[in-house]
Amino acid sequence: MPKIVDAEARRGEVVDAVFRIIAADGLERASLREVADEAGLAVGSVRHYFASSEELLTYSFATVVDRITLRLADALAELKLLTPGTAGHHEAVLTLLGELLPLDEQRAVDACVWMAFKNAARIRPFLAVEADRSHRGVAAVVGQLVTELVPDDGSGQHSLVIEAERLLATIDGLCMHALLQPEWMTAQMCRDVLERQIVGMSAGQSVNVRQLRE
Repeated sequence: MPKIVDAEARRGEVVDAVFRIIAADGLERASLREVADEAGLAVGSVRHYFASSEELLTYSFATVVDRITLRLADALAELKLLTPGTAGHHEAVLTLLGELLPLDEQRAVDACVWMAFKNAARIRPFLAVEADRSHRGVAAVVGQLVTELVPDDGSGQHSLVIEAERLLATIDGLCMHALLQPEWMTAQMCRDVLERQIVGMSAGQSVNVRQLRE
């Protein structure tokens, strides 16, 4: 009797192979043939689940976006159970933002793959939809976080948007730095930088742009 193959499990194995290739050698090497070799499958077997490289890469991008946004959603749900201003809430904020950084082996692979796909979306239009979903998903969570953390200084919604963008830029910079210089930008250093940023935001130390222009 022929062995029944779980299609979702097999797709997962193929995507894991894509991730390993990207983490080791970059997105350019993630062809159907290379992925098949990495997964220990024939090219025809991979084509049974993914008709083209574009389909495989789009599915892989969607998978890493789902992984990261699910972790963020879980962390945000835990955060909302805590009282702002408490030590537990502060720790939960750092935990949430840490889901976007390469603080352990799994998150390092996810961050590397995520950054590679986001960069590739600039010149590969078929990845644009997932790139947009990725940005919107992360920005929505960060926006909710900033709304809780930043005191109302009367400057309105524009100030909150500026703070959210500043935090997003910090996270992206930390992520890239930690991937490129892991000996220096360690998990503890990432945490220290995030903590300094969060404490500053919570204390109302953000720059009021309108005051500077007056």
